[in-house]
Amino acid sequence: MFRGVESIILFSEDAKKLAEFYRNKVGLDMTLEAEVGEEDGGLYGFEFGEEKTGLYVMNHSKVKGKNTQPERIIFNLEVEDIEEDVKKLDKAEVKKIADTYHMQEYGLIATFEDIDGNYFQLVQIKPT
Repeated sequence: MFRGVESIILFSEDAKKLAEFYRNKVGLDMTLEAEVGEEDGGLYGFEFGEEKTGLYVMNHSKVKGKNTQPERIIFNLEVEDIEEDVKKLDKAEVKKIADTYHMQEYGLIATFEDIDGNYFQLVQIKPT
C-alpha cells in the first residue's frame, strides 16, 4: 500500500530565510522556488535522488519563533563522507548538537540545529 516517504515539509515563520540556511550553510541544492496561497506563501524545495524525495520549506501563519521541541522530529540527510560534511557545517558555523557517533549495524550520525531550532542529522550509512 505505502511506497515510502514522498516529502518532508518544514513550516516556518520565515521560509525564505530558513531555505537560504539550507542552501547557503548546509549546501543543499534548491530545486524549487514558488509562491503558493494568497499572501506571503513562499515554497522552497530541495529534491534528492531519482525518485525526487523532497525536503520543502514553507511559510505557515501559525508557526512563530523557534521550535521548542526539536527532538520530536529529526530528519536525516544521507552523505557519502560524513567527516568532510561535518567539517563544512562546522566551518559554516552551523550549531552542532551531537558530534559524530557510530550506531551499530547502521553507520555514522552527527546532529545539527537549523536557524528555526529544528534538528537534522547527517548520516553515512554502512554499506550493505
